[in-house]
Amino acid sequence: MATATYITTEELACRLHYDSRYIRECLKDSVLLEGIHYIRPFGRRKILYIWESIERDMMKASVEEMPMIPLARGGVVNG
Repeated sequence: MATATYITTEELACRLHYDSRYIRECLKDSVLLEGIHYIRPFGRRKILYIWESIERDMMKASVEEMPMIPLARGGVVNG
């Protein structure tokens, strides 16, 4: 099992190029879910984000949103 990389809101903001306030007020609990994308160690206020989980879900979303062009023989081309 791979080890998880726990990062703070400020570190996540640097990696995603978002403002840390936007992450706390808009993304947390709507896009980033507790127990999947972040944890509260020892039930405290501090939040630690799980980078591998966020990265995996971002990659999955970007592949699903990528436009595909169907080909005659059944294949697709990512546009």
